[in-house]
Amino acid sequence: MAAGGCVAPQEEAAELIRAAADGTRPLEELVARRLSGEPLAWITGFVRFCGLRVQVDPGVYVPRPHTLALARRAASLLPSDGIGVDLCTGSGAVAAVLVASKRGATVLATEVDPAAVACARRNGVRALLGSLDEPLPESIRGRVDVMTAVVPYVPAEELHLLPRDVLAHEPRHALDGGPGGTRFLEQVARLSAGWLAPGGRVLVELGGDQAVTIAGTIEGAGLSDIRVHRDEDGDARAIEGRYPG
Repeated sequence: MAAGGCVAPQEEAAELIRAAADGTRPLEELVARRLSGEPLAWITGFVRFCGLRVQVDPGVYVPRPHTLALARRAASLLPSDGIGVDLCTGSGAVAAVLVASKRGATVLATEVDPAAVACARRNGVRALLGSLDEPLPESIRGRVDVMTAVVPYVPAEELHLLPRDVLAHEPRHALDGGPGGTRFLEQVARLSAGWLAPGGRVLVELGGDQAVTIAGTIEGAGLSDIRVHRDEDGDARAIEGRYPG
């Protein structure tokens, strides 16, 4: 595995051995798939995320470790009987964390990819098919306590800089954020105000220097208490805004 360029070869090898233990798939086949660049989560069928075993079907965007902080922050903000919404849910990882942390809350998720919707539902998430907020029921408008979104935010002009394996295997629609990477970030920043309850929060994952632009959009939408969440290297990873009230 190390010779194939895997970042954590021993850990990945152990995962593949466990995946082959039931005898349904030869270990050699699983190793060959991994060495070809296929995501480990597609091969083993799951990823560990905030202590949860999240199923990830082939073709579905694999949750990233840098999203863990956003998920934990959102879970800490969601009232035990509140309403949470996760846009662009993918496998449903963030929504599953909300569900697991606040059993009494109502958590809805949206996703434009039917395969991802099916995957999220298998992870216990109430996933609705559609783009961003389009499939959300009007009954929760103005009542959402926490809205999260991990939308595509890689600048279209920088897609070619992504690792070769990512470009070869992972769904382009889950990566391409348009020029500057802000197409969907801007949409979420604007639409969130129409769904949040007084005091409700929106948390959106982003990268690069996008925080400045999106902070302005969130403020323009009427939200305040804007916070940029950074990782241990000081890089902006998410932005948060609060609806007045």
